[in-house]
Amino acid sequence: MYKKLIPCIYLHKGNAVKSFSDNTIIDTNPVALAKFYSDNHADELIIYDLSEGDAEHEEALDIIKDICAKVDIPVIGAGNVHRMEDIKKLIYAGCKKAALNFTKAGNIEIAEEVSKKFGKDKIVACISDAGEISKNEDIIEEYIKELILVKERGIKDAVSVSRFPMIVSVPEVSLDKIMEMLSKENICGISGYAINENAKELLAIKSLCQTNGIAMNTFEAKIPWEEFKLNADGHVTVVVQDYKTDEVLMVAYMNEEAYNMTIKTGKMTYYSRSRDELWVKGETSGHYQYVKSLIADCDKDTILAKVSQIGAACHTGAHSCFFNEIMRKDYEESNPLRMFEQVFGVIQDRKIHPKDGSYTNYLFDKGIDKILKKLGEEATEIVIAAKNPNPNEIKYEISDFLYHMMVLMVEKGVTWEEITEELARR
Repeated sequence: MYKKLIPCIYLHKGNAVKSFSDNTIIDTNPVALAKFYSDNHADELIIYDLSEGDAEHEEALDIIKDICAKVDIPVIGAGNVHRMEDIKKLIYAGCKKAALNFTKAGNIEIAEEVSKKFGKDKIVACISDAGEISKNEDIIEEYIKELILVKERGIKDAVSVSRFPMIVSVPEVSLDKIMEMLSKENICGISGYAINENAKELLAIKSLCQTNGIAMNTFEAKIPWEEFKLNADGHVTVVVQDYKTDEVLMVAYMNEEAYNMTIKTGKMTYYSRSRDELWVKGETSGHYQYVKSLIADCDKDTILAKVSQIGAACHTGAHSCFFNEIMRKDYEESNPLRMFEQVFGVIQDRKIHPKDGSYTNYLFDKGIDKILKKLGEEATEIVIAAKNPNPNEIKYEISDFLYHMMVLMVEKGVTWEEITEELARR
């Protein structure tokens, strides 16, 4: 198993603030900050909910849910846990793990209940000192996956008494100190200010740790440059796709230096033939491409790069460089998600631009009760059709149901992207 670098977000009144005790706002968009940490190769993310009152807590849960949908790393949800229901809300929001605060007796009391309900692998415990480990060893052994030491002081004492895997929060320290801590067997990860402030350098930190014998989750090329078949100029063609949608964004070229730099930094780096120099995509525009995967074709003369694209891929400002249509033959779209998106788009347009005689607008005009009534009727029709040996009947009824379901989705402001992300999390 590798050691982890784990940024954290202190969530207060909808903003990311500096720490538990300092409400200085460092980012008004916690979701964007979380995405930044994820794209810069953090291994996990801890979110501490510092909200006050039920309304603010519900707002925080919505933000946590949005973060879980946008990042590609596991999220640990912590803070504002008083009963099992609060753990359930964090897990259902998309958190891979939820934290109990062991400075509160009530949280210790529900450890067994939540661990048996959701599984030990989903439960961590926040502690403030070594004493909390010693007092609760049996409970931790039985019901807790790992510990988070939230206080920066007392690391030495906690490490000396703990036989459990522990994430430690550290202040601004030297890289040598980070490596010294990660070399300890029971420290499984580093979090806190030291990681937040060096988020842009996480891959470089991992590389240095790896060089010093500390196992880290880093990029490693399985195919060395020497195995590629180069074109006449000594380059390899790179086709770039959006990793979520598979949309082709651009085509560029790599030389050996660009290839190695891409592996090292996790940002797509190309060779510019016109400028005769290396080109880090987004270096001047901020429209970086964060690597998700690199795959060589059968001849090893082309690389398919799947990336997280920030902003536009094209220098014109278009998301993709491919927008100049040469010809098109009419055909029926058969890609299921695109078909759903197309129908969904028509329904959205009807909501914004009503059309006389439109059945969709009739449903919107009648309101939510009519939409729900029709959805219920169509669900019943599916059940009836399923008893019919002819499979065509059920196809018709499911299609009717999906249409009415999309009307409901538009009415409630839910998108297919949100639905597919929720299914992916499950």
